[in-house]
Amino acid sequence: MAAVTVLLNPTSGRAGLHGIDTRIATLFATAGSRAEVHVLQRQEDVADAARAAGTGGSIVVAAGGDGTVSQVASGVIDVNGILGILPLGTLNHFAKDLHLPLGLEEAIDTIASGRVGRVDVGQVNDRVFVNNASIGLYPLMVRKREGLQRAKGWSKWLSTLPAAFAVLERLPHHRLRLDWGKGERAIVTPLLFVGNNVYSLDRGEVGKRGTLTDGKLSVYAVARRRRVAMIWFAMRALVGRAERSLDFETLGECETLTVRSSSGSIEIALDGELKRMDSPLEFRIRPGALTVMKPSDAPQG
Repeated sequence: MAAVTVLLNPTSGRAGLHGIDTRIATLFATAGSRAEVHVLQRQEDVADAARAAGTGGSIVVAAGGDGTVSQVASGVIDVNGILGILPLGTLNHFAKDLHLPLGLEEAIDTIASGRVGRVDVGQVNDRVFVNNASIGLYPLMVRKREGLQRAKGWSKWLSTLPAAFAVLERLPHHRLRLDWGKGERAIVTPLLFVGNNVYSLDRGEVGKRGTLTDGKLSVYAVARRRRVAMIWFAMRALVGRAERSLDFETLGECETLTVRSSSGSIEIALDGELKRMDSPLEFRIRPGALTVMKPSDAPQG
């Protein structure tokens, strides 16, 4: 197997462990491959680094969490590169939906095995996302959480709960206009969610996808409600106990979606990373656009 480039984000979960870069290189060598491990710097453009490394169909490995995976995916797609994943983040949603092993040694063996597959990605304006994009409460919570991390030096998880309650105290509702080919529709919601493929809303399965190759965006809005009810919803959602009929309005599945706001720009969270984009937001699905390293026993589709 040819050499691979590993882009290691030291701010992601286990990726910050001392000596992890050397361990990754050693495990790749044991698996019969040579890995060039590049430790990403704080201000480095991850997508640009992935483009440079992925030219000519090379394998670029995202070592970190979902945000790192998303940015590396954005780069390798542009140059027909191949994405490998070392799921070293906190939640690793994309790796789980790909049925990748979460252990470091097993994940490296998967990449070294050389088995590839193609999966869908979502795109909004010029930015790719592998999991989801959201408008409303979640981007506000991420911004508040990042502020607490900078100001107090708290971890991501320690900052999450106070950030969530600070946002829920304000409980802003967003007035948006949506068009997915059936005429424009106005909605008022605290949270609009657009998924790359269909997310389950069944109790105990919230946040999971059965496939990454169905060629559809899924669009959901959280039901409008008062503050106490919203806090109760947030607590249930955190433990996977949200209710489809009570908490969500499923707006549909589509291949394209336009979202307009009365303001000139919209703050959006893309795979957990904040970005401000000009309105309107133009979403589309890109079927089979991303080539990934997959385990031999992964489901087809």
